[in-house]
Amino acid sequence: MAAPDEDLAALRVAIDSIDDRLLALLNERAAIAAKVAVFKTAEGRPFYVPLRERAIVDRLQAANPGPFPSSAIRPVFQEIISACLSLEGGPRVAFLGPEGTFTHQAVKRHFGASAPALPCGSIGAVFSEVERGAADLGVVPIENSSEGVVSHTLDSFVDSTLEIHGEVEVVVDHCLVARAGTSEAAIERVYSHPQALGQCREWLARNLPRVQLVECSSTADAARRAAEDAAGAAIASELAARLAGLAVLRQSLQDAAHNVTRFLVVGRGPSPLAAPSPDRTHDKTTVLLVLGDRPGDLFEALRPLSEAGINLTRIESRPSRRRAWEYVFFLDLEGHRADPQTAAALARLAEGRTCRILGSYRKADDR
Repeated sequence: MAAPDEDLAALRVAIDSIDDRLLALLNERAAIAAKVAVFKTAEGRPFYVPLRERAIVDRLQAANPGPFPSSAIRPVFQEIISACLSLEGGPRVAFLGPEGTFTHQAVKRHFGASAPALPCGSIGAVFSEVERGAADLGVVPIENSSEGVVSHTLDSFVDSTLEIHGEVEVVVDHCLVARAGTSEAAIERVYSHPQALGQCREWLARNLPRVQLVECSSTADAARRAAEDAAGAAIASELAARLAGLAVLRQSLQDAAHNVTRFLVVGRGPSPLAAPSPDRTHDKTTVLLVLGDRPGDLFEALRPLSEAGINLTRIESRPSRRRAWEYVFFLDLEGHRADPQTAAALARLAEGRTCRILGSYRKADDR
């Protein structure tokens, strides 16, 4: 009988051999992807086609016999696809920066770590970079499950021609971060974005009631300021802490157990090869609707959706900033604008009204 150490050594040799074959196959895939890029460039086709990526992953998950977990297929192949796309030269993704923000995490989650990412100083700047072609796509926050809607994103759609290509959901885990060796008792200031401070207000009141709260432009900026302050700490992500060279003192500070932020992927024109899924509940359409200040306007506008049995999942209103007491309504509804029943209801909704479809896209999956 072989000694246990000899058995372990043999298994490690087998794993090394498999890894070598995987590496060879990855390079073979990358070489074919480079050939695909030549065809796409010649024919003017988009490099990033989210439905194609989803179809690849869905097929592999369905065919997986195990024991490799199906839940791990998506992140593994997303990084493979992301790396191959980077060889093709795209897509360039603008996001609300700087690096280390939760929006940056959303970019990595949706496009993979290899996607060229361009940090921007504001939501408006993200829209501008995509509109002028400096970026192919943009990622901006739209709402948080505990703090509500991000009004700057909604307002940006009013004057923009960009459309929504997709959505991403990120579970927000706020950490207390500071210089290595800092004790909580020594903290005099806590830096963070106003929304992060709001999402952790009860924890702060219980654990650090006497500290000064300092609002920052982002959680990543907060981490950098804490790195420069011997008596400072920040509420930020682990990614922001790592980039700023800080230690994580506490995790999961958020008051709400399920703290999720939803982000939108925006681009020029409709999402490439966008098509309805077999089940309407997998799709979402966002509509911008302008109404005046008249009784029953909203009720009458929404009647076609109710009569068609279409589920309205969210409604927000913002002042139009063009006329007094005129409002812009943002509607999220289940269904795709290419679906005949949804299209008919949207056509009725738009009759005699200012109405614009901001995009039809797949819902954020529950990875």
